[in-house]
Amino acid sequence: MKAAWTILGVMVAALLTTLDSPAADQSPYSRPQLLIEPSKLVQPDVGNQYVVLDARDRTKYKQGHVPKARWVNHQSWAKAFGHGKDAEGWSKRIGGLGIGPNTKVVVYDDSFAKDAARIWWVLRYWGIQDVRLLNGGWTGWKAGGFPTEETETVPTPTTFAAKARPDRLATKEQLLEALKSGKLQIVDARSENEFCGIEKLANKRAGSIPGAKQLEWIDLLNKETHRFKSAADLRKLFQEAGIALDRPTAAHCQSGGRAAVMAFAMELMGAEGVSNYYRSWSEWGNADDTPIVPGKAKGKK
Repeated sequence: MKAAWTILGVMVAALLTTLDSPAADQSPYSRPQLLIEPSKLVQPDVGNQYVVLDARDRTKYKQGHVPKARWVNHQSWAKAFGHGKDAEGWSKRIGGLGIGPNTKVVVYDDSFAKDAARIWWVLRYWGIQDVRLLNGGWTGWKAGGFPTEETETVPTPTTFAAKARPDRLATKEQLLEALKSGKLQIVDARSENEFCGIEKLANKRAGSIPGAKQLEWIDLLNKETHRFKSAADLRKLFQEAGIALDRPTAAHCQSGGRAAVMAFAMELMGAEGVSNYYRSWSEWGNADDTPIVPGKAKGKK
């Protein structure tokens, strides 16, 4: 009897190990390290390894945030990036948050990762290697019942020398050349109405870049939990949109934020060589030398 219980115990332990193993997931992300779960971040031995950035509005931050999280002004960062040339300014801006060259960072928001992904992308562009998004963002943190605090964390500035990674940034000139060579896959993360030219927004012209593949950024996330969809679901979405994960890609939207979510999801699924055409349609749709065509609607699924 004792031997039987021993064997049963070993079998149960093996089963639990298998269920908790990434190999048990039939469709794991290729780069799961780009995300961190709230249940992991809340653990002191894990959370203390990271600088956590809250990319929500400051009023919301003051009302409650992840303990020790530092507020980052995503609107200011969005406007300041420009052409990605001000290394000195970004050295001060990033270092001012207490982020150095080897700092590990977690970013979250309450806007389906749109603002957090922009911060993620900007940090990666300027040389921070380990930047992750909190899966589910603030919504996921609150849903888990994890502790919050209202005390503002004032960072101690540190030295950081920003060094641009131009391979992560696409330009209008590169896209114009790509239209001739066909070597660059263009992915439009805007809505279908923007893609088809129905919604012009504040641009002089509406429509799409010739040959662009359209997949709306919000479709990459679960609208209730704010979590990124499973690897199997993301893979299906990319396939249905005709987006290849093994091709050099430039993602765009209106001003770089939604495109950052697309770049993140593609990298999460293993894509390499994904750049963000940061100036996006705010430049393309208002220039005189850019070809524009009406995008084709996919129709109801």
